[in-house]
Amino acid sequence: MKKLLTLACILGFAGLLHAQAANTTVCDILKNPAAFNNKVVSIKATVAAGFDSFIIQGPQCGQQIDAIWLEYPEGTKAKYGPDALITLQPAKNFAGKVAPEPARTPVTLNADKMFKKFDSSLADRMKTSGVCLGCARNLVSATLTGRIDAVKPELTRDASGKITSIAGFGNLNAYPVRLVLQSVADVDVQRIDVDKNAAIKATETEAEASPHVSESFASSIAFNDHPKRATDAFGKQGDNNGVVVAYTQPSVETAAFEDQATTDSPDGVIFHVLLNSDHVKKEIMPLAIAHLGEHIADYRTPEPTLQDAVLYQYEFRGWITSMLTAMSTGQPSIQIPGGYTLWSKTENQAELNADTDTALKAFFADQACLSR
Repeated sequence: MKKLLTLACILGFAGLLHAQAANTTVCDILKNPAAFNNKVVSIKATVAAGFDSFIIQGPQCGQQIDAIWLEYPEGTKAKYGPDALITLQPAKNFAGKVAPEPARTPVTLNADKMFKKFDSSLADRMKTSGVCLGCARNLVSATLTGRIDAVKPELTRDASGKITSIAGFGNLNAYPVRLVLQSVADVDVQRIDVDKNAAIKATETEAEASPHVSESFASSIAFNDHPKRATDAFGKQGDNNGVVVAYTQPSVETAAFEDQATTDSPDGVIFHVLLNSDHVKKEIMPLAIAHLGEHIADYRTPEPTLQDAVLYQYEFRGWITSMLTAMSTGQPSIQIPGGYTLWSKTENQAELNADTDTALKAFFADQACLSR
């Protein structure tokens, strides 16, 4: 009888959490994140699965990041996970102060048939003739219920350039809001129309696109030197350089990374590189390393043009560095989430700037929900 009463209490508490969930929208949360912090909400929205993103889209909310980062509760066994992401953690010798981890309401996932449909639909990958990084086959809309975590994203440095504050969720700790999933309902799956994306033509000439490409990439380092710079950011095997690579499930909440580490790092920050071994292998690996290494190098040794950079610029540079790596390793093409072709060997140099610029603009607007 005692066990039955305990089970009834647990189920009753779970039901109470769901009943108390406030119906809201992505835009309402992004406009005032603090008002929703540690609250359980229900959102009807579209989820986009990407190379280094797992987001609830909120297009046209008027924010530089029009999305909420999505995670499954710690310990979840799931099919879907981004290919990769980077999480920053204060090292033992961190140059700034580390705020104590806030108390948060525990979340237990209801892994029912609806969740399994949701998860497996996100995990379904697009088949392409060339290399495709994080190209999910579907956009999945659903009613998502879960706990909201909100912070003011920060990445500040002292006069010497050392990072003194880190705050945020998801890839590069760049997202101000995270939803830790409790349950899913009303799942609707839509196939991404690759033919439609393939038909998108550059709306600019090479001359018109070049300034945008140059401004977004904005590097004083020779263009073709970036792939090597990115690879070098990982260091050599055995180096204690503060870059920790793990093969894991990047879609699952990892609270341990929010605490201060017990080990030092050369610059006081540990870069946790989380790779999904189900997706990042063979020809994908060099392109993934290039993308992630560009981020590490940009954070550790930022060029003057990146002092006030936003996620759009960091991701732009990551994708261009992946593209350069694809070109140098003999890949016939590279596609990015949404099915957009970033580069193909059939293009001549005169087409490259305009087509790459068009693909990235479409990707950031329609998939990643990022703007400058």
